[in-house]
Amino acid sequence: MNDTPGWASPGSSPSDGHEPGKPGPNEPADRPGPEQPAQPGTHPQSPGAQWSKEQPPPAQWSAPTGPQAPGQAPPPPPPGPGWGTPPPGGPAGAHGNWQGGPGGYGGWGTPWGGPPPAAKPGVIPLRPLGVGEILDGAVSTMRTYWRTVLGISLTVAVAVEIVVILLQGLFLQDYADTDALGDPSATLDELTEAMGDAMLSSGVLFVISLIGTVAATALLTTVTSRAVLGKPVTTGEAWRDARPQIAKLFGLIFLLLVIAVGVALAGALPGILVTLAGGGGGGAALAVFGSLAGAVVAVWLMIRFSLASPALMLEKQSITKAMSRSAKLVRGSWWRVFGIQLLATIIANVVAAIVVIPFTFLAAGLSGDGISGFLNGTGDFGWTFLVVSGIGSVIGSMITFPISAGVTVLLYIDQRIRREALDLELARAAGVQGYGPTSPGTPGS
Repeated sequence: MNDTPGWASPGSSPSDGHEPGKPGPNEPADRPGPEQPAQPGTHPQSPGAQWSKEQPPPAQWSAPTGPQAPGQAPPPPPPGPGWGTPPPGGPAGAHGNWQGGPGGYGGWGTPWGGPPPAAKPGVIPLRPLGVGEILDGAVSTMRTYWRTVLGISLTVAVAVEIVVILLQGLFLQDYADTDALGDPSATLDELTEAMGDAMLSSGVLFVISLIGTVAATALLTTVTSRAVLGKPVTTGEAWRDARPQIAKLFGLIFLLLVIAVGVALAGALPGILVTLAGGGGGGAALAVFGSLAGAVVAVWLMIRFSLASPALMLEKQSITKAMSRSAKLVRGSWWRVFGIQLLATIIANVVAAIVVIPFTFLAAGLSGDGISGFLNGTGDFGWTFLVVSGIGSVIGSMITFPISAGVTVLLYIDQRIRREALDLELARAAGVQGYGPTSPGTPGS
């Protein structure tokens, strides 16, 4: 057991192949001592004649665990407290057996139960997080600070839905003609015009929803960051903290959208040019393949910059600096970040669909041609349908906003804990006493 510190000095433990008090391979049995000179007439080939008269003192050849002869140096003291303390009752356990085997790590103390649990002043423990802990932290934030979280989500969702309902009821339904998309006899020009109207309508609604999402994310980022420290925050405090960065956050989201769309179009551009030049089917296939390749690159970039939003809000960074910080934090963990973000998106959308779909069918049943007309695409989507389905959308947004924003913020905090030891700073900010690598009781300190 010489490879285990705290057991015995090198070259003298019983595991070296000999027992204490008996001669071993490094200790001659008939070595002449200082008071026993070699006997005259000893044969030159006898064992005693093979050793020089100048030998080390006897004390350096005795095992520390063997009997101590007169004149020997005392055995070396046991290791310091870094290897543990002796168990109660001395080195021998309660049954008179040494506890340093498999049951006593380090040879001097009782079994080590592992490091102490991490401090948890708020919704997450201050250590690297697992996937379940990130999701649970987002839900715990919504459950613990439900007044602030649901208040922010409800306010933003209601404002967004009012704008969406007014746009759809007053403008989009009258000016966007998409009937040709369901008409098998429609001409190419009619299909192109209908597709353009549909894209315009969807784009306007997407921009309105994006504005609401950005506003909710900005406010909920502050709430989640305070929840990690166990400190509540009101809606007014969240707004005052987030307000200076909201304009930059809109700029960041807009820039990311431009990058994603630009990459996708760049991938499809060669195929479009070939098609316009008369390439026919080959150009269309090239455009589809290029679009798919561009979409893959766009997804890679969006995940790489997915932590830019919390970096901008919490570190008060500029747009480009926040994107650089996100790229640094995601580097080497792209698949992990992608998987967690995808899982959170799926969970949020499934939960929202459970709420929105019943309201949609209820709205269809209360207006127009009923549910059958809605399923066939021939129903009249009037104000009743828009209002009832909008109520379902508001409830769904109240759930998706906190989950999406909470997971992004906690993932950002987790990456900083793993790379920059942010848990120490968070512990000090939360007022945790004696937390850190040199705190008492921490193994290895």
